[in-house]
Amino acid sequence: MAYKTRLLQALDKQHLWHPFTQMRDWMADDNLIIERAEGNYLYDTDGRKYLDGVSSLWCNVHGHRKKQIDAAIKQQLDKMAHSTMLGLTHPPAIKLAEQLIKIAPPGLTRVFYSDNGSTAMEIALKMAFQYWQQTSDRRQATRKKTKFLTFVNAYHGDTIGSVSLGGIDLFHATYKPLLFETISAPAPYCYRCPDARNCELQCLAEMERLIEKHRNELAAVVIEPLMQGAAGMISQPRGFIRRIRQLCTTHNILMIVDEVATGFGRTGRMFAVEHENVVPDIMAVAKGITGGYLPLAATLTTEKVFNGFLGEYKDKKTFFHGHTYTGNPLACAAALASLKIFRDEKVLEKLQPKIAIMQSILKSFYKLNNIGDIRQTGFMAGIELVKNRWTRESYPYEARMGHKVILDARRPRHHGRDSAAAPHGVILRPLGDVIVLMPPLSITIRELIELLHSAYHAIESVGNHR
Repeated sequence: MAYKTRLLQALDKQHLWHPFTQMRDWMADDNLIIERAEGNYLYDTDGRKYLDGVSSLWCNVHGHRKKQIDAAIKQQLDKMAHSTMLGLTHPPAIKLAEQLIKIAPPGLTRVFYSDNGSTAMEIALKMAFQYWQQTSDRRQATRKKTKFLTFVNAYHGDTIGSVSLGGIDLFHATYKPLLFETISAPAPYCYRCPDARNCELQCLAEMERLIEKHRNELAAVVIEPLMQGAAGMISQPRGFIRRIRQLCTTHNILMIVDEVATGFGRTGRMFAVEHENVVPDIMAVAKGITGGYLPLAATLTTEKVFNGFLGEYKDKKTFFHGHTYTGNPLACAAALASLKIFRDEKVLEKLQPKIAIMQSILKSFYKLNNIGDIRQTGFMAGIELVKNRWTRESYPYEARMGHKVILDARRPRHHGRDSAAAPHGVILRPLGDVIVLMPPLSITIRELIELLHSAYHAIESVGNHR
């Protein structure tokens, strides 16, 4: 290990506090320091190469150092790095809003910028709440619509409002005294359904009952469409989000979809709701919006919701929300370049065979005895590790099997004469004991096969030595 790496590791341990990281363990380890990136690969300070198997936390879309995005940022930097959007505007934000509306589900017409998925969801819930408080006739009935229906195992970010919408005890239980109350509905988790033999979507029936019961007090139903990401890549059955849309329309409730993880091609379509032709009232996007380059998020909504905030100055209907870096020009320029790449390089069309290859190879993972369930939606996949496949018993939390797998995957390995060779490591990040595979959309078929084989052998290796 080079002196530079050891020095940086020491400084890191002395000064930094990492997200979602038990720092006692971090300070005892030799930590990986990523110094540069190129294409679908990351390089550490010792020059070792790693395939980016999780798109640098689900946000990198077209690969690192994409020349079109690099050039767009540099061109914008020559003009202006930042200007506030409070009382002013600028071309990149205007042009990006136009492009987002063009690709969004029809009916979404307005764009409110922020800088990450959590803030995009904060905006969504505040927007929905305020909308009902100031509808044109000020009916008492609409002013009672103050609650949100959310789902078990949901994750919508880490700020207090978005945590209130969440449902993962590991992340959220500590902060319960700070949170506002929501109406919690069961979410599909077919692998661990308590009554799998007689399920028949009981969770959907219970959700329908809750919406019916609370329809007069619900401001919105909030959901991650098709796939609950942070919960462990838990997929939803076909028709689930379409039924939510129907219920929201019937009972005059807003539908908020969190497309932070699923948006910009992750499910095989630009947005997950497109798979079921669903148009939400409010949609939050972030992560892949800039191709994984710069922090940017957007909350899209309908003209109906937007009109609910129009009035005389004295009416105080203004949406009193904003961020210093709202609609940052550099980030907007990156996003515009990313959307152009989607069009010019036919990214979604080229993604389809890669989705099929991933699905085909993942089936072979069931040869391993410690694989419980494999869930895939488009280019998002989760592999759930279990101690006992037949009883579905999980590993003890402290065993950290998922963590052991991703450490093993970082080692370069060759898979044999008849398999793809990977003379480099692979970067993965687990969700507990669920191994997440979410590579850049730009990954080549050869690289995708390498990624899957590396994940397979890492799971096999750790399972044999547990």
